Amino acid sequence: MFDKLEDLLHRFEEILNELNEPTVAENQARFRALMKEQSDLTPIVEAYREYKKCNETVDDSLSLLDSENDEEMREMLKEELNDAKKRIEELETQLKVLLLPKDPNDDKNVIVEIRAGAGGDEAALFAAEIYRMYVHYAEGRRWKVELLNVDEIGIGGMKEVQFVITGQGAYSRMKYESGVHRVQRVPETESGGRIHTSTISVAVMPEVDEDIDIVIDEKDIRVDVMRASGNGGQCVNTTDSAVRLTHYPTGIVVYSQTEKSQLQNKAKAFALLKSKLYDMEQQQRHDAEAELRRSQIGTGDRSEKIRTYNFPQGRVTDHRINLTLYKLDKIMNGDIDEILDACISADQAAKLVRMNGEAV
Repeated sequence: MFDKLEDLLHRFEEILNELNEPTVAENQARFRALMKEQSDLTPIVEAYREYKKCNETVDDSLSLLDSENDEEMREMLKEELNDAKKRIEELETQLKVLLLPKDPNDDKNVIVEIRAGAGGDEAALFAAEIYRMYVHYAEGRRWKVELLNVDEIGIGGMKEVQFVITGQGAYSRMKYESGVHRVQRVPETESGGRIHTSTISVAVMPEVDEDIDIVIDEKDIRVDVMRASGNGGQCVNTTDSAVRLTHYPTGIVVYSQTEKSQLQNKAKAFALLKSKLYDMEQQQRHDAEAELRRSQIGTGDRSEKIRTYNFPQGRVTDHRINLTLYKLDKIMNGDIDEILDACISADQAAKLVRMNGEAV
């Protein structure tokens, strides 16, 4: 590990030297690549430099203890020594986490798809609430949300909704939301006051950009244009602007109707189709690597029940990490960082255990 850290420190210094060259800004692509690499390496380098400094403190304290006779001074040196040793242990764990293989999709924007499952209208209402939860969460992190498609029902629910979240590290956090979300509550339409259980499914897919090669043959696609349905407004349902794509080899059907322009809707539909094809490829790879899937926290199996929202008790339980929080109102308003941080920590811990097992 420490050989690798020395190599990374050396590489970090090389990047700084190159960035100081007056001509580097002339090649914008190279400049952006160097800035990104510097940003990725900075937390590792800072932790490693602190680690080395703490080791120096340990050596200096031990050396001074050998020659120091004053008892008060010896106590101070011992305290300094113990603090440095404790910090070294913390930094070793931190460095192991920082050196874990990074998911290449973590920096990507995401396409989120929410579908109502069991529960009829109540499931559609809950799907709309989860959509709003994610919108609030994205706004809190200064991410941008762009609607791709929505199939609404008259009482304010959504049978399905697809949208893009654009922002730094969106996939690194939102990927833990994939799976089945379950709600337990008394529906407004229930006269007997009985608690019902409904479900929705959430799929989080990395947005496909230029660095991912997804080839779609025109012969494999049927393009249909039609008048947009739904509430309309801003002329979206007065022209044949909506676009539906059918991908014959996979049977995937995508639909976009949120823009006035047919060209814009077509571009959105193709972006969604590309992400779905890439996601299908990723899922197949996960299926082939069963051990990897088991070591991950809810980023593989879309049929996995990941979370329950119990309204009568005001609690939310994430079943993957056995976390229960009694702050349902805050969570439904987008305060989901505590859950996502716990998922990330559990995921990293599982990967560390797996990595240590392989090292043995």
